[in-house]
Amino acid sequence: MHKWLQQFAYQTSMSYWVFALSGLIMFSVALLVLGFQIVKAALVNPVESLKTNKLI
Repeated sequence: MHKWLQQFAYQTSMSYWVFALSGLIMFSVALLVLGFQIVKAALVNPVESLKTNKLI
């Protein structure tokens, strides 16, 4: 694959920090969404949730 990529006219180098940064950003977004859903579920009254038979 390395030889195949060398044949392209335009080449760029990618550092490992790009992958680390993208992984950190994805992890942060996942934690933010998960935290929001946890707080949302914690604030719902379970009695009302059972009465209406509605998902959160």
